[in-house]
Amino acid sequence: MVKISDVARHAGVSPSTVSYVLSGKRSISDQTRRRVMDSIRALGYRPHAGARALASNRSNVIALVVPLRSGIHVPIVMQMVIAAVTTARTYDHDVLLLTQDEGVGGLERVAGSALVDAILVMDVEMHDVRLPVLRSLDRPSVLIGFPADPSGLTCIDWDFEAAGAACAEHLADLGHREIALIGAPPAVYERGTGFAERTKAGFQRAAAERGVHAVVRPCDPEHARETAADLLRDHPGLTGIAVHNEPAVEPLLTAFRASGRRIPDDLSVIAIGPDDLAARLELTSISIPAEELGRQAVALLMDKLNGDQAPGATLLPSRLVARSSTPAA
Repeated sequence: MVKISDVARHAGVSPSTVSYVLSGKRSISDQTRRRVMDSIRALGYRPHAGARALASNRSNVIALVVPLRSGIHVPIVMQMVIAAVTTARTYDHDVLLLTQDEGVGGLERVAGSALVDAILVMDVEMHDVRLPVLRSLDRPSVLIGFPADPSGLTCIDWDFEAAGAACAEHLADLGHREIALIGAPPAVYERGTGFAERTKAGFQRAAAERGVHAVVRPCDPEHARETAADLLRDHPGLTGIAVHNEPAVEPLLTAFRASGRRIPDDLSVIAIGPDDLAARLELTSISIPAEELGRQAVALLMDKLNGDQAPGATLLPSRLVARSSTPAA
């Protein structure tokens, strides 16, 4: 059985330093903590959870608030959840899942008990009712998403605004003068969900800067055919489309072709979503780094839990991959 002294010897530190890294009782430099954690993983050291919790006054559990409600694409959410859970285990923490509908009460319940050490929140709205509680809690928290006012909070997200802008810029630079963003289901916009609002804002801003006419349409995947028909009826000059709604991509392509629009001859299409879907359909795309978001969010939470400085805002960059669906207009 691997002992704490074995970890210390492997990392080149004292046993007390290993204990401090595990307990968080003292501030340890990032370089030393990483060395100790690398040794723990290399040797397969497993501290006794009960003894460690008693020694550190911690539960070694973090709460993860998961959005399971209308308009949410579960596969993307689960990529983030799985990445967060597996990353938390590398820090010797388990994860307690809360659902979004528990709201403020759920946060207050777990924070008012000894259940969790810290809280990770997903699916952040622009004017999220949970923000005052998160700001007042005596436990660290990290948000995957940005509200309208992120002051006093630690937030991380993919740069959805830059992604929306990149779609509009790419289409405009190809010569398209009338473009559309087909976005998330209506319920997502009605809630003022941050990722949808920021994608829309970036798309509209970049289109205006390029002098291009842009429209935005929410889309329920089950009504993709009607959305496509209405869009083409209302905007017959439309030649460029960005889709930020993974389950609606294939139904929309089918609907556009059924209406007599050839892709890419008549319509250029960009997909914001997983690379595997876009590559299979040969669509120009911007990939959402869901797993990286989950990993980095937990790392930020652990920094805060250990008393280290964490940046208030972290945005993961977007990258457009051009494929055959967006030739020059």
